Amino acid sequence: MAERRLLVLFGSQTGTAQDTAERIGREAKRRHLRCRVEALDSCDVANLIHEPLVVFVCATTGQGDPPDNMKMFWRFLFRKNLPAGSLCQLDFAVLGLGDSSYPKFNFIAKKLHKRLLQLGGNPLLPVALGDDQHDLGPDAVVDPWLVALWDKILALYPLPPDLEIISPNVRLPPKYRLHYLPEDSPHPDSDLLQPTAPRATPCELHPFAARMMSNQRVTAQSHFQDVRLIEFDIAGSGITFSAGDVVMIQPQNCPEDVQQFCQLLCLEPHRHFVLEPTEPGTSLPPLLPQPCTIEYLVTHYLDISCVPRRSFFELLAYFSRNELEREKLQEFSSAQGQEELYSYCNRPRRTTLEVMWDFPHTTCAIPADYLLDLIPRIRPRAFSIASSMLAHPERMQILMAVVRYKTRLSKPRRGLCSTWLASLNPEQGDVRVPLWVKKGGMKFPADPATPVIMIGPGTGVAPFRAAIQERVALGRRGNCLFFGCRHKSQDFYCQTEWEELVTKGLLTLFTAFSRDQEEKVYVQHRIRENGRLVWELLSSGNAHVYLAG
Repeated sequence: MAERRLLVLFGSQTGTAQDTAERIGREAKRRHLRCRVEALDSCDVANLIHEPLVVFVCATTGQGDPPDNMKMFWRFLFRKNLPAGSLCQLDFAVLGLGDSSYPKFNFIAKKLHKRLLQLGGNPLLPVALGDDQHDLGPDAVVDPWLVALWDKILALYPLPPDLEIISPNVRLPPKYRLHYLPEDSPHPDSDLLQPTAPRATPCELHPFAARMMSNQRVTAQSHFQDVRLIEFDIAGSGITFSAGDVVMIQPQNCPEDVQQFCQLLCLEPHRHFVLEPTEPGTSLPPLLPQPCTIEYLVTHYLDISCVPRRSFFELLAYFSRNELEREKLQEFSSAQGQEELYSYCNRPRRTTLEVMWDFPHTTCAIPADYLLDLIPRIRPRAFSIASSMLAHPERMQILMAVVRYKTRLSKPRRGLCSTWLASLNPEQGDVRVPLWVKKGGMKFPADPATPVIMIGPGTGVAPFRAAIQERVALGRRGNCLFFGCRHKSQDFYCQTEWEELVTKGLLTLFTAFSRDQEEKVYVQHRIRENGRLVWELLSSGNAHVYLAG
């Protein structure tokens, strides 16, 4: 009998595709299939020729681009020298997750399906195109597609005669067991953020612990929004960047939330533990030291401030001993309950921690072993770099608005990363922030004679500050900036810097202060007023135009 094994590969930017891939992995376990779930870039693509059965789950990002964790796979798959029949032994299915309000809706899934066909793969089903815009979200497509997928797979790989599908009422074992170490056992001090001698260029698995040098508010105290110009010291990191590049920052939960979480789940923050996979071949989560404390796990790893997904409620329902709470959790995880879940969770942006407060009888019964199945890891946040190494060697700056807004919940919503960064005070000691750099989507012209028109309202001006600093240092003229904000006196970022460059003849600046007069004025009004200059730069100067929001 053919070996009953399935490989589920995902390309995920925000975690939705990963969440769906893990759901397929759980459903495979219920059907007694040996199943691995991996990011596309973590698997060795050359081994695809040995895989009998693969399900691909992939998102589309930006303007039809592959997610970061499938870029290497993508490049390999589209190599011209791959023989036409190289995947003829492969049965496959492709599930796409996209948003139909974008022109390149599910572009990556469609293109992947087509390429696998070219390479000789056998599709089990037509490509599925999940859509965020649907009233029920992508699940409207995913749910019926999965029913059809399991029918196909079980026809090819029937259940052995002595086995039955594990009922959805039965809880599956956790991915890891959490073994507490005796209180008195010696522990090496494991703080991942000790500045280490860099092995190679910093990356997600090996971030650089950069020292924060300054954290300055650049909006007036009376202004509704708190915006910071933050500087990091990157000396000795091996990091290099140019204008348009992006810095990735790994945030952490605030101490109050960590303390509340530990209290709710009756966890002892200072207990040490080691993780052991429940199945052979499962790798340990990267970025978690072994042994580790509960406090470290909750502070640096578990995303307790994210809005929980449907799968969270599905797993939580298994732990509930309270009938009322269990019924509600089951409703939230059912296909019929998705609208209600949306208005309970997504619309008001209710966090995982707040949901746990709402289900106290269930929360206190969660076994620690299941924490990593229940709560996703904290994802890094991306910021445009707002400085040039030519102007500030060994330094890096970002311009960051602190995210804070109201929903119908009494407590204001706060951005995890921006709130954490804003709370750090480098004047009170050595403050370190884990970061690494990613190539950005903006490339500035190599030809020094090409003029550049930059439109950067608000913090959108960040990458243009880097570009202007870089171009000025290289002696390039033809820098034209349209900047917009509410009030000249409140949120005109980098005003002195721009005015000095204008005086020296190195920058042409147009400003739009939308609230400083009766009728509102925005950057588009200034572009229209200066249409002749803009057209001249475009038509005879071959200018490049850049827009950042």
